[in-house]
Amino acid sequence: MTKEPAQLPATWRYCGDQLKLWRARVGLSREDLAEEANYDAEYVKSMEQGRRRPTLRMLQVADQMCRAHGMLESAHKYLNPEKCHERSTEFMALEKDAITLHWFECLLIPGLLQTEEYARELMSHGFPPVEDDLVEARVAFRLERQEKLEAEPTALFSFVIYEAAMRTMVGGAEVMKRQLDRLLERQRLRNVSIQVLPTGRAPYQALSGPVVLLETAEHQTYAYSMAQGASTLQSEPGDVSELAHLYGMIRMQALGVEDSDAYIRKVAADL
Repeated sequence: MTKEPAQLPATWRYCGDQLKLWRARVGLSREDLAEEANYDAEYVKSMEQGRRRPTLRMLQVADQMCRAHGMLESAHKYLNPEKCHERSTEFMALEKDAITLHWFECLLIPGLLQTEEYARELMSHGFPPVEDDLVEARVAFRLERQEKLEAEPTALFSFVIYEAAMRTMVGGAEVMKRQLDRLLERQRLRNVSIQVLPTGRAPYQALSGPVVLLETAEHQTYAYSMAQGASTLQSEPGDVSELAHLYGMIRMQALGVEDSDAYIRKVAADL
């Protein structure tokens, strides 16, 4: 079965194409450019093909080596997402290379922690309905995203889950028991922390919806929020800071990791 390809951001593809054209113009090999920028040649190739966001360092090095007089380096500011625009695909591309990720969910288990059957249940009953092949492609993509938790032990993940998300009967009691067991399994990873926000301790602002904060290897922070039929990726420092403070406030009200572990077991026993 062919996995549904994600539509890559047009700005990434255009900038990568320009990077390749300027390099070819001066007869510079990809390997030489990669060595100067201290990147792997395959990593540079993925930037040129628009599969990864060209980094500021890459553009600066390429600008100097290709004698582009600032025309490559200046492209960097156009690679940031526009404020308040639906960009879930771009978020997932940034997520792939994130070094830290903080995620609060109020009604559903975070996608990176979902079991296969939990994810399939959600996607099978989405609106508007989609073909079975597309459901399977989306489930496969979600599971692929989860590989980062174990594949990159130096990347840090923190999750705060509102109690209601653990008690929402997605797929029935047995599916939810296995889902809660998955949370306990992920909790044992040394780069993952999962905290529970009990219903009696939630600040009202936590009920407004989920929020995700991620930091890239270049130490740029993005905030991603979701609502019915829309998603917003923000990079403006003021907007990101506001959501970061909100996440911090929510996290302070959540149980600690050990208490959360016990609470998850309690919820599972109640099912």
